[in-house]
Amino acid sequence: MADRRLQVFHTVAKLLSFTKAAEVLHMTQPAVTFQVRQLEEHFNTRLFDRTHNRVTLTRAGETVYFYSRRIFEQYEEMENSVREITGEVSGVLTIGASTTVAEYMLPALLGKFKMVYPDIRLSLKVSNTENVVAMVEDNVIDLAVVEAPVSNKHLLVDVCDVDALVVVAHPEHEVAGLKSITAEQLVAHPYICREEGSGTRDVIKDYMKQHNIDSECLNVCMELGSPESIKGAVEAGMGIAILSKVTIAKELALGTLVAIPLDPPLERPFSFVRQRQKFRQSATEKLLDFAHEYCENYKRPDEEKSGE
Repeated sequence: MADRRLQVFHTVAKLLSFTKAAEVLHMTQPAVTFQVRQLEEHFNTRLFDRTHNRVTLTRAGETVYFYSRRIFEQYEEMENSVREITGEVSGVLTIGASTTVAEYMLPALLGKFKMVYPDIRLSLKVSNTENVVAMVEDNVIDLAVVEAPVSNKHLLVDVCDVDALVVVAHPEHEVAGLKSITAEQLVAHPYICREEGSGTRDVIKDYMKQHNIDSECLNVCMELGSPESIKGAVEAGMGIAILSKVTIAKELALGTLVAIPLDPPLERPFSFVRQRQKFRQSATEKLLDFAHEYCENYKRPDEEKSGE
């Protein structure tokens, strides 16, 4: 409904990148450039300066961007108002999730959400926490779900659930019989950790710092990029690791891994992260409300047993 040239310009202006805009809009970069040129011809002036691989708005471009923001806010508000009247809940929602969340939390949640709201199309991008938060900052995605604190005060962070982290080890490892393990005891054993930018890694680093231990003191023998690869390495007896308890339910049941609680316990939030914007699409609101209700009512098997 809105002018396609203005939509493309608006996306490039937000991201200050023709390449990123092409990715977000699912267009080729030449097609994005063509649409911007068409708008520049309409106004008979340049809207962007492109020098030294850097994109900036001209004075005219800043003016067009100012009004385009207002236009699209009003447009989105109009669409949502009409949908509220008609009762229709639809649209496209692009979600980003860190690896642990995407593999172990979101599948069931999004599956149930789609049963309730079949007309909302979902798109999921998976990366580590640092990259997913950057996608929110760059407006590449509508909403992110991450498992680490977010420091950017310009983003809204909404905690949905709390996750317990535990030490995991091979059943024959010398720590396997311990009732709990301290941060000081961890440094004595070969340790397998996540990659830089991982939310799990950052949370563990902060935990060690709180207990006056430099995370550099950990005897890191391997860095891996997913919980699954770390579990495989621990099962092979290559070292111990710290993982979310939700990621190891199957291995605990099979007896291929054991979990040792940290002393004191280590917990982290599962949070929804989004831009601070005046108006949000109805699909985002519905997912946030649904997720909160889901997290409040859903009990993991081990939680049900502990409550018996």
